[in-house]
Amino acid sequence: MRTPDTTGSNDSARDASLSHLPVHIRRAIEITPAAGTGERIIDITTLGRRTGRARRIEIFFYRAAGTTYLCSGAGGAATDWHANLLAHPTFTFHLKNGIRADLPAQATPVTDPAERRAVLAEIMADLNRPHGPGTIRPTRLEDWADSRLMRIGFRHRP
Repeated sequence: MRTPDTTGSNDSARDASLSHLPVHIRRAIEITPAAGTGERIIDITTLGRRTGRARRIEIFFYRAAGTTYLCSGAGGAATDWHANLLAHPTFTFHLKNGIRADLPAQATPVTDPAERRAVLAEIMADLNRPHGPGTIRPTRLEDWADSRLMRIGFRHRP
């Protein structure tokens, strides 16, 4: 029989699951496909890749295939948040709209072409559903093909 690991090790199966989070926080992350832009905005606090100092950055998050992702959106231009998380993948995920919570998290770049395409297709299908004013309206998956994409695992607090 295994005892639960509370050391914060990188058990990706456990970290990708939201089951260890309180129900109200889990629901805030498991947003419905019809969620608008406002519900998708969070802040992350990561260390700057050059300075090593904490930086708080606003970004969108998405749920696809039962997992949480950060994505740069259409275009694929270089982004500070992506470069910082590549250098320092442990960060804080800040829910700030409605439910407020600071969650320890770990970022993993999504580099497998098949996984990227499947996740981006699901994000696109979600975003192309009717939303309220001010939501993102992507037009084609090809526009998002070079997006920066990170898979997020939520860690247990030590």
